[in-house]
Amino acid sequence: MKFLKFTIVYLVFITHTYAQITLAVAANVQFAMQQLKEEFKKETGIDASIIIGSSGQFTAQIKEGAPYDIFISADMKYPNSLYQSKLAINAPKVYASGSLVIWSVKKGIKFDNKLNFLLLDNIKRIAIANPTIAPYGEAAIEVLKHFNIYDKVKDKLVYGESISPTNQFIVSGAADAGFTAKSVVVSPQMKGKGVWMEIDPSVYSPIEQGCVILKYGIDHHKKDSIRFYNFLFSQKAKNILRNFGYQIIGN
Repeated sequence: MKFLKFTIVYLVFITHTYAQITLAVAANVQFAMQQLKEEFKKETGIDASIIIGSSGQFTAQIKEGAPYDIFISADMKYPNSLYQSKLAINAPKVYASGSLVIWSVKKGIKFDNKLNFLLLDNIKRIAIANPTIAPYGEAAIEVLKHFNIYDKVKDKLVYGESISPTNQFIVSGAADAGFTAKSVVVSPQMKGKGVWMEIDPSVYSPIEQGCVILKYGIDHHKKDSIRFYNFLFSQKAKNILRNFGYQIIGN
């Protein structure tokens, strides 16, 4: 009987230690999310599997039944769509606001505030995330139109499905310059690669990024999903996000 009790306790311990949730994470958050995941596991013993993609792609996948527990979006529109469709159990809440930058690893690039350098002949390809499914790509188009250069550079644009392939275009030199999230260029993985300039936030719509617990998460991993969601809004998580260049509401 004592052996049986020990076995049950041991199995419960093992189950808790190796519990896992799956996070659908917008590509701009991928580097910050690695640190958030590590801190969350230290606190709880719960592991998180991170799937990276565009917010629009995730929304389509979730509507088709993809088994994600939590959706960490690059905007509020997509998670709100899931909430309206009753596929998320809570209205989206802003966990951070993102900042757009222009970035290049090409030597001799000289940025200017109105981005007229993008008109130069030596800038042949400009990388952006697909604006139809990626909020940072949508913001990039807003910026180009604000400065009245979109029509002049639209044939130079190359599109990544999300920020991740867009970053690869830039880092590899396949694109001469490109738009990405500030959280990428200040990350330990990318810091010091090339040069970047933050875009004036007044020339594009605020990139308020929302999070929701999905119906799948409540149905399959309710306790752990709620714990991660609460952790994302904790002071520790806010400090991590702030270190990656995000604007955070509150302390």
